[in-house]
Amino acid sequence: MVRVVFIFKFCELHSNNREFTSQLEKGEITIEEFMDAEQGMARSAGSCMTMGTASSMACMVEALGMSLPGNAAIPAVDSRRKVLSQLSGRRIVEMVYEDLKPSKILTKKAFDNAIVTNGAVGGSTNVVLHLIAIARRLGIDLKLDDWNRLSNVPTIVNLQPSGEFLMEEFFYAGGLPVVLKALIERGLVSGDLMQVSGKTLWEGVKDAENFDDKVIRSVENPLSLNGGIAVLKGNLAPNGAVIKPSAATPSLMKHKGPAVVFDSIEDYHVGINDENLEIDRNSIMVLRNCGPVGYPGMAEVANMTLPAKLLKTGVTDMIRISDARMSGTAYGTVILHVSPEAAIGGPLALVQNGDMIQVDVESRTLHLDVPDAELEARKLKWKPTVEIAQSGYLNLFQRSVLQADEGCDFDFLVGKRGSTVKRDSH
Repeated sequence: MVRVVFIFKFCELHSNNREFTSQLEKGEITIEEFMDAEQGMARSAGSCMTMGTASSMACMVEALGMSLPGNAAIPAVDSRRKVLSQLSGRRIVEMVYEDLKPSKILTKKAFDNAIVTNGAVGGSTNVVLHLIAIARRLGIDLKLDDWNRLSNVPTIVNLQPSGEFLMEEFFYAGGLPVVLKALIERGLVSGDLMQVSGKTLWEGVKDAENFDDKVIRSVENPLSLNGGIAVLKGNLAPNGAVIKPSAATPSLMKHKGPAVVFDSIEDYHVGINDENLEIDRNSIMVLRNCGPVGYPGMAEVANMTLPAKLLKTGVTDMIRISDARMSGTAYGTVILHVSPEAAIGGPLALVQNGDMIQVDVESRTLHLDVPDAELEARKLKWKPTVEIAQSGYLNLFQRSVLQADEGCDFDFLVGKRGSTVKRDSH
């Protein structure tokens, strides 16, 4: 029993398998302790207990007005989840009679609300892809620039991976309605937009009460002053790349260092702990050919574990750059979704070991310090290294998937259609 309690508290405090991996690499825990901790991390059914991608998207659904108030944070096994499910089913039937369609709720202003809310909750970088894809399906021109326009908001939800607490505690503190109320009161979110409830956003949250100001902080005492997703651009990412400042190391927000390049995730796994790898704490790790076309499927591999030889010296974070994604539960100074990706000839494909890269999150820039003429010469010599599947679904995927700045949707699904069924099929 003592062992079980120890492991539970260990997971409660850290709640991150990646941290355990680093501790294992450094020799601070044994493989047996690692496995015990991993098996004790999830106490029940449900999605990630941190502000990971699933929790972030639940918050986005509520902020967009596409769920009943309070939906985002109810634990999966809490009886109130079933109550809200039944109420949602009843409301859906009423919406049919009212002809209240999603297209009437999902307006440009609603997406603006979601972007601001994601910054306030310290939400996942994956939200960027999902919101752009959803908006484009509706014919709404949501762009990466909208994040720089709207993400300069304080993070007030003190949840891992940016902060301290877990989703269950967020629910007990009052959940997303408390956050939305605070944002509306300060003019950061529009409270007059219609929700699926048939009421405005403000009507749904005006009576929300904060039961724990350690979990949901005030706007005046935020976890992070500028917590939204930052979009970086430059000659290394002409169409943009993203970073989550609230989960990054402040001292690395402005940095210049030499590139250490990995051509694939397999190349990374083979080389990262090679004692001959030329890398130090000032280096910038670059992982490429892991984007939507290159991987294919843009896997969550960008938050590369640091080399063991640096972890053992006390290094806890380094800048990492990739055309891949990372889990919403991850943390660190990781620049993601570089677009265009390396597999289709984006500038990331041209980076060589030792090239100096400049990162300046405040000025929103990502620059490869190589002369234009040299980059042009490299481009002429570049040849694709990623094979395009010859047939089947994978061929359709690689030919049709859009880049990260466009939401990674299929190109033939963009735009609101609403086609009617003209006749029965049999």
